[in-house]
Amino acid sequence: MSNVLQLREQVKQWAGALKRDVHAVYLAARDPRTPWYAKSLALVVAAYALSPIDLIPDFIPILGYVDELFIIPIGIALTIRLIPAHVLEEHRADGAVQFAAAGARLKSPFTILIGSLRSINRACSRDSDSLSFALT
Repeated sequence: MSNVLQLREQVKQWAGALKRDVHAVYLAARDPRTPWYAKSLALVVAAYALSPIDLIPDFIPILGYVDELFIIPIGIALTIRLIPAHVLEEHRADGAVQFAAAGARLKSPFTILIGSLRSINRACSRDSDSLSFALT
């Protein structure tokens, strides 16, 4: 029974860190110090998370949701690695302040994830001119 409680606590800590990091990625995607390739990967992860098209269709029992369980967190983790450490730490701190100020309004990690991904999408589309310039 204690193993189950420990696992539950670890999952809660992981979910809290993921919520914090998704918000930090959102803030970093709007920061001009973040490289274009990190912003592009954030856009790809957001598009995959919001897209109805999956690598494994959701109607396949258990396996249908495995791609979301692994691909999206791995994409977020890779995006975090591409963001300069000082920029990410600054935005993690800013995000913690914003979460504390928001209080009860930000209850759902899913709401935060969707809002952050939509904002990353908007931030990256604004930077599309600089992206196309960097690619040419």
